[in-house]
Amino acid sequence: MGRKRQRRRWLWIGLAGMVSVWLLGWYVVPWCVALPEGLDEVNASPRLLDRDGHELHHLTLPDFTRRTPVSRDDLPEDLVACTLAAEDKRFRKHGGIDVLATARAARDWLLEGRQVSGASTVTQQLVKLGQEPQSRTLKVKLMEALQARQLEMRWGKDEILTAYFNRLDYGNRRIGPVEAARFYFQKPLNQLSLAECALLAGLPQAPSRLDPVDHPERALARRAVVLDRLSRLSDDARIAKARDEELLLRPLMDEPMAPWLPTMAVGAGVEVRTTLDRDLQQTLEGIVADELERLKGSNLQHVAIVVLDNERSEIRGLVSSGNWDDPRGGQINGALTPRSPGSALKPFTYLLSFERGGRHPGSIIADIPTRIRTVEGLDAPENFDRAFRGPVTVRRALACSLNVPAMRELNRLGGPEPLHGLLVELGFESLGDDPVEHGLGLTLGNAPVTLLELAEGYATLARGGRHRSATLVAKDGVDRRVFSERSAWLITDILADPVARTPSFGRRGPLELPFPCGVKTGTSSDFRDNWCVGYTTDYTVAVWAGNFDHSPMKGVSGVDGAGPIFQRAMRWLHREEKPSARERPAGLVRLRMDPRSGRLAGGSHTVDEWVPDGLDLLPARPEDYDEAGRLFLDETYAEWLASEHNQRRSEFAEKPARPADTPLRVLAPRAGTVYLLDPELPNGGKLRLSTNLPGVAEWQCSTLQLDCSGSEPVAQLEPGSHRLALTDRRSGETRVIRIEVEER
Repeated sequence: MGRKRQRRRWLWIGLAGMVSVWLLGWYVVPWCVALPEGLDEVNASPRLLDRDGHELHHLTLPDFTRRTPVSRDDLPEDLVACTLAAEDKRFRKHGGIDVLATARAARDWLLEGRQVSGASTVTQQLVKLGQEPQSRTLKVKLMEALQARQLEMRWGKDEILTAYFNRLDYGNRRIGPVEAARFYFQKPLNQLSLAECALLAGLPQAPSRLDPVDHPERALARRAVVLDRLSRLSDDARIAKARDEELLLRPLMDEPMAPWLPTMAVGAGVEVRTTLDRDLQQTLEGIVADELERLKGSNLQHVAIVVLDNERSEIRGLVSSGNWDDPRGGQINGALTPRSPGSALKPFTYLLSFERGGRHPGSIIADIPTRIRTVEGLDAPENFDRAFRGPVTVRRALACSLNVPAMRELNRLGGPEPLHGLLVELGFESLGDDPVEHGLGLTLGNAPVTLLELAEGYATLARGGRHRSATLVAKDGVDRRVFSERSAWLITDILADPVARTPSFGRRGPLELPFPCGVKTGTSSDFRDNWCVGYTTDYTVAVWAGNFDHSPMKGVSGVDGAGPIFQRAMRWLHREEKPSARERPAGLVRLRMDPRSGRLAGGSHTVDEWVPDGLDLLPARPEDYDEAGRLFLDETYAEWLASEHNQRRSEFAEKPARPADTPLRVLAPRAGTVYLLDPELPNGGKLRLSTNLPGVAEWQCSTLQLDCSGSEPVAQLEPGSHRLALTDRRSGETRVIRIEVEER
């Protein structure tokens, strides 16, 4: 009896020891190991949305994967059932380690001498997914088992399941079922069929080998295995139908709109709602592609567009280059690249004239040959067509984009400093701090600015002088008044006047729209850049066209290149509702004026013009006109009146004959000028001779043939050094000049 009792005692002791060891191993030892740090919250890959929540970009994480975490409530039960059938059918019953599966795997390994079946549970796989890959040694597997056991004691089953799904690799760098459903089927999770859930459930076993895009037959075979396993656990009648369902893949092509967007909007959060409009963005990209194709023979390679919503200064659309994949600089953002804006800055010069210079749209500026002293010497600006028009109104000078009046006006205002200061206030940071560096050429666009800066400046005109910086992410901004609403309205009225621009741009061109729209073009030297910027009450559209390598286009001006793009964009923006003109501010009156003199109505030429109320305007006087109604011009215009540039002889006349003691002057040619004799020139090498006393003075030259039969004497140029003498027949006074003629 004693021995029997002793054996029983040792049996109980052994049993208790085994239980204790099991309890220690099952409940205590797992707490002695640390859980992988990778089990912390899953990082989502950033998504960039348009203003209405439509996805524009889904960026990758540093490991080049895309992830979108899912909650347990959003996991379809079909996907959960299929995944557990494929990976861990006893998930709900074990405590992190499937003892039965482990025993079976051990038996198979002993019998076969190799691994026949796996025994890792979902929890063990989660532990493995939460750390860096390691060699599959017995020690590593034991450590993962202990970590899985601890995890089961820390977390609930649903928490484990959710974490597991959010780390599963479904191939094609898609982590988690949300991204898998989106990539393979372009569907949200809740719209997946049972067959689609089974397909996804089979992929994590070997994502590359079972890739349904490259190996659909393998993916379908794996789906069949998953459905077979599911059928053993459920008698769902849908399983048979799922087996026969055709595989309809819709792989998501990675062709995001606005490819420049990540460089401007990233860092603002995991999900960034931008101010872009997806439909507009798509339209702009299509327009640019069309126009680049149309002008491909003109060496035009790149186009950039900015569209601003005027009320909030939000960027609604932006095209950076027109072809992101172009190896010639397609990934440069043309909206942020400083370039020469050509004439696009002229409106701000005349804005200053209205604000500080006492000018109005009917004021007269001289468009005549002009020499301006600069730090580099004398500068003789020319208009685009190299012609001069004499007295012109501010309206015509701006609408026709004349260079000479703009430079003369900026010179009258005190030089480049006032314009530079205004532009800096409007956010033109690309200009730098030194206005003297650019000189009066600043008004002609010799200083680089960005397209976005230009759009902001014109949007300030659209808002009546209230400036607000452009933004890509919606936020509350503060308006800051930079200039008066009245001056802004007058500039807008000029830029929206198709009749005023007709002499230079004609009618029915790309600058003309069926609704009120202020617009200005710009072309830099040698056709390296062309611009078209304009605005309605609702939107500002700015377009740049050119080449990032600074090579010139073949005769493409702002009207030809950027203009059609601008017009198409504006028409699309206002396709449903036409904008109205901006309400005229108080303090403006419409008066009848003579556009030749800038005085109140007189002579045979009159126009109605808006001017500030209370402005002291001079009336026209009878003595200002000759019997034919031509306006008398003073000596400021003498050279122009006598030159070939004067195409307005029916409008202007020289003042009545001067007294005999008026000093004799040679107006043209200038002493010391060197002429290049080019046989291809249309004038055949003829030089017009001009004086302030035509009809009274006589020209003489012993080395050149002179023709004095016409209204203006003409010299037939020959190579060599020549002496020209001009004599006043009344007084005998003589002026002598010398010129040089060289053969090209």
